[in-house]
Amino acid sequence: MRPWMTGLALCGLLVCVGCVSGEDLKRVEDEIGDLKLEVFKLRSQVEDANKKADEDRTAAGEARTQDRRFQADLQETMRQLQDTTRILSNRLGDTSARKPAVRAGAPAPAEPAPAPAGEEDKAFTAAVLDYNRGNYSVAAEGLSLFLKASPQAPQRPDALFYLGLCFFNQKLYDKAKPVFEQIMREHSSSPQFLPAKLKRGQCLQRMGLKPAAIAVFKEITSGFPGSPEARTAQQELADLGF
Repeated sequence: MRPWMTGLALCGLLVCVGCVSGEDLKRVEDEIGDLKLEVFKLRSQVEDANKKADEDRTAAGEARTQDRRFQADLQETMRQLQDTTRILSNRLGDTSARKPAVRAGAPAPAEPAPAPAGEEDKAFTAAVLDYNRGNYSVAAEGLSLFLKASPQAPQRPDALFYLGLCFFNQKLYDKAKPVFEQIMREHSSSPQFLPAKLKRGQCLQRMGLKPAAIAVFKEITSGFPGSPEARTAQQELADLGF
């Protein structure tokens, strides 16, 4: 074969090879572009899934916090109802104890007319009724008058506690805290001592005094384990991250 023909054949072969390589390159580029698109889609799906998971975790945490708060509020409401029932039961027991005993075989005397309750009892009972109806401002006024007029009344610890609750339920924590502290100071042997200590801690918490509130809640959980107040204090600590 002549040299010029050999050169021409080689040139044609190189051109052919160049055409095939260009087509392959274009196909590879297209495939790479498709893969990039798939990667982008998968990355978007992963990001959306992570975002949804974070939102679910946040919602679950808020639900647990609200549930703990609901349980604490429910326990506190039940305890207040128990206090009211106990006070009224004690007054009923005092009235029954004043009835004269009847000897066996003796004719039953006519039922005497009930003696009118003292002014102290009337004032205190009226204030408690106002509190139970949710008339906290009216109840607070009645309880303040009762405490001023009857400094030695046996209901004084209960009246102070209800007065503190009136302020607390109106979110007047700066007024409620001194009342609960007065119970702790003047009536340390009263059944209202521990409830007052718990409410004082809750006042501190709602006033933004977190370290002081935490200290009170820890005192209750360590010093009075197993009590309803200790369980409520533990829930308060959990809400505060302890």
